[in-house]
Amino acid sequence: MDQQRPFLYLTLFFLGFLIWTTWNAPKPTKEAGQTITQSQTQTLPSNDTATTIPSASNSASADVSSAQETGANKQQLIHIKTDVLDLYIDTQGGTIVQADLPTYPISLEKKDVPVRILDKKTKGYTAQSGLRHQDVNGVYRSDLGPNHYAKFIANKNEYILGKDDTSISIPLRWTNDKGLTVIKTYTFKRGDFVVTQTQTINNQSPNAWTGSEYLQLTHNKHQSKSSLLGGVIAYVGFAYYHDKYIKIKFEDVEEEKLNDQTQGGWAAALEHYFISAWIPNQKVINTYYSIYDKNKNNYILGVKSPDITINSGSSGSFTSKFYVGPTDQDKLASIAKGLDLTVDYGIFAFVSKPIFSVMKFIHRYVGNWGWTIILLTLLIKIIFFYPSAMSYKSMAKMKKLAPKIKEISLKYKNDPQAKQKATMDFYRKEKINPLGGCLPMLIQMPVFMGLYWVLQESVELRQAPWILWYKDLSIRDPYFVLPLLYGVSMFLQQKLNPPVAQDPTTQKMFTYMPIIFTFLFLFFPAGLVLYWVVNQVLSIAQQWYINKKIIGET
Repeated sequence: MDQQRPFLYLTLFFLGFLIWTTWNAPKPTKEAGQTITQSQTQTLPSNDTATTIPSASNSASADVSSAQETGANKQQLIHIKTDVLDLYIDTQGGTIVQADLPTYPISLEKKDVPVRILDKKTKGYTAQSGLRHQDVNGVYRSDLGPNHYAKFIANKNEYILGKDDTSISIPLRWTNDKGLTVIKTYTFKRGDFVVTQTQTINNQSPNAWTGSEYLQLTHNKHQSKSSLLGGVIAYVGFAYYHDKYIKIKFEDVEEEKLNDQTQGGWAAALEHYFISAWIPNQKVINTYYSIYDKNKNNYILGVKSPDITINSGSSGSFTSKFYVGPTDQDKLASIAKGLDLTVDYGIFAFVSKPIFSVMKFIHRYVGNWGWTIILLTLLIKIIFFYPSAMSYKSMAKMKKLAPKIKEISLKYKNDPQAKQKATMDFYRKEKINPLGGCLPMLIQMPVFMGLYWVLQESVELRQAPWILWYKDLSIRDPYFVLPLLYGVSMFLQQKLNPPVAQDPTTQKMFTYMPIIFTFLFLFFPAGLVLYWVVNQVLSIAQQWYINKKIIGET
């Protein structure tokens, strides 16, 4: 029994991990509705504090015809549609209040309904920007720098990327009676989830203009919902970059205001598979801040640029990028340093990233993620063939010599120390490693954990089909065929291995292991169970070969 305890403990640890991940598996959030209603209290950032300014309650339909309202107290929504983005921009502040992704349906059953990221109505989730002008007395004045309350004027109510167009630009104009004009321009490119924003200041006033740009994301508090078998909703919250990836939960914003300076960086809001992010000028020292509006239960993460001065009769501009789309790691890495870290593999990133890189390489040739997982499993099995072979050989020898081991146990049943010594002497004589059986599981555990998070966090595998009824490998098997196959294969492998313990209680526990693992795997992603089934089949074949050819058993 003593020599089998490490195997038992390892199995129990692995079982515990399975239970934990089953109850804590991320799942997509419920998608928002399809209408827009504006009724928010927004916050304007300052150096160290923020002043909450209630705005008038207005509403407008997402329909373009309803967005044509004009007047000082009316809202005007501008509709922009490209091949990959479908957005609405409010002329009040030039705020992006809604963003859909036409190429990403919310589910396979609703292919005509796109994923909605920004949603002012249901999540208070918007992308705001503005300018902050500081006068000679150090007072910030909105009449000399349009913030996200300022009323802009648009030339059109709708912009649609034509089939022959590579890009479209949406200019918004603000002016005052002192000779200051600001043009906020959004530029969209075909096939790109990155929006370029330029705020150009034309200063024809008699005085120099000094100010900065701010970019911020707003979000209402997100309530995580959990269920016994469905797990909890994936992380929804903020993150920013200061030499490393830093998460900021909504409750963290409540407890302490962020005030951090770093060169470049980015500020993002995350949800499962999708993010939005402001990427400021990467060559200057930017200030990152957070604000909590208790009255409206509204959270803000933003970034402020350094001040610039524009002399009278001159022009100047701020240029930034806004990303709203899937967590495509290659794309995010090309936009800004560390932005790809928003694909959060957690503590298993050191395993998940290499696994995903290999999977992408394989997928490039086979074009199917199911077959990619099968080939990945085969590759891993080849890499660890000899360590596994040594382990299986040790296990096979133990099975063959089980009667002699039992004789030693019976002979020294009343003297545990003598039994331990005699057993270890016997192992050394027969060149058996009693811990050899732990090796395959030790090898597979990090791979399993890494692949688990690849399937959960990589948008590339979202709604990825394989064959037959496997239309989405990132969710559980709808007919539970793979989990049942795994249970059968685990039972067969036990028959090839020596008994792991002599006492009835422990032996009974291992007898029920196939049932327990089958039950847990019912709720795991089908792609992960596919990996385990293929791995188990290959392991059975390998051990059968060793038992038959090397040890000589039939």
